[in-house]
Amino acid sequence: MKTLRQAKIGDTLTVVKLHGEGAVKRRIMDMGITRGVEVYVRKVAPLGDPVEVTVRGYELSLRKADAEMIEVE
Repeated sequence: MKTLRQAKIGDTLTVVKLHGEGAVKRRIMDMGITRGVEVYVRKVAPLGDPVEVTVRGYELSLRKADAEMIEVE
């Protein structure tokens, strides 16, 4: 299982599954990250937090904890 947190800069990945429960999962889905959507990794901060990605044509910053819940391929 590969998560968005493990992705490298410049990778374009497809979301396979969202892990997590309740409000956290709902918040990630509200940001536009759903199963089957492509995610492009733009930047990763020096300490790995946050990760900046492009989803559905807009830039989004995710914390490491949130990126860990997004399974990609």
